[in-house]
Amino acid sequence: MKQFLQNILSTRKSLFVLLLFAASYALGIGAGFLHSRLSSQMPAGGDAVAVSAEGNWGLSFQEEGKPPVGNATAEELAQYDAFYAEDTEEKILYLTFDAGYENGNTEPILDALARHQVSATFFVVGTYIESEPELIKRMVEEGHTVGNHTWHHPDMSEISTMDSFKKELVDVEDAYRDVTGQEMTKFYRPPQGKYSEPNLKMAQELGYRTFFWSLAYVDWYEDAQPSKEEAFDKLLGRIHPGAIVLLHSTSSTNAQILDELLTKWEEMGYRIRPLTEL
Repeated sequence: MKQFLQNILSTRKSLFVLLLFAASYALGIGAGFLHSRLSSQMPAGGDAVAVSAEGNWGLSFQEEGKPPVGNATAEELAQYDAFYAEDTEEKILYLTFDAGYENGNTEPILDALARHQVSATFFVVGTYIESEPELIKRMVEEGHTVGNHTWHHPDMSEISTMDSFKKELVDVEDAYRDVTGQEMTKFYRPPQGKYSEPNLKMAQELGYRTFFWSLAYVDWYEDAQPSKEEAFDKLLGRIHPGAIVLLHSTSSTNAQILDELLTKWEEMGYRIRPLTEL
């Protein structure tokens, strides 16, 4: 009888957690990721879980101006050279962009970064390098880092062999070398934020550092762009010391507001550092 009652309590607890998770997702607590052209999926927010669990990277914001809680802790990620924010009280942030295709918004984004003398990291898929070699060259010439977002943008958590995992990254490295004549910085961002412990180990064994994020907003739907007010509400209200910010270079809103956004962050006392310094 005692065991029977314990089983009932356990079941009720599990049901409560599932309902809480669903409610968090419905309220938009989770950080969004990629645009619809790349089979986007919004990572749900929720309590931190063991890094060994497979799933989508997600965040739960607890308090304005404070780092959110991630699916895994900074300590759990660090053992695989993976990061989502820096543990610091200093007002610094790291600006990153994900680039899956080009629709005319990258040039004004680069212009704004140049005006503010900010160095960002652009995580690109392989086809972007093929189709936009001049933009890749400009990124490099203006001091930005180009990171690896895989060739095909698959769910990497479903890739179980090192050969297949490696090919997704090496093909991007080869394309980057062909365009720039340089070796690619070994920074990796999992497509759609989907990860697993074996993935993190594989990336580490290939010499990569894996970067998630601690601040993002729903900016990837090309035909349903957020307003300036909606963007500032998230990007100013949820900024925090040590933040890794994820924006999409396909967003017309980001292209329009970036100059003013950088100014506002500066007025708040934030300095933007290149991801190479984390």
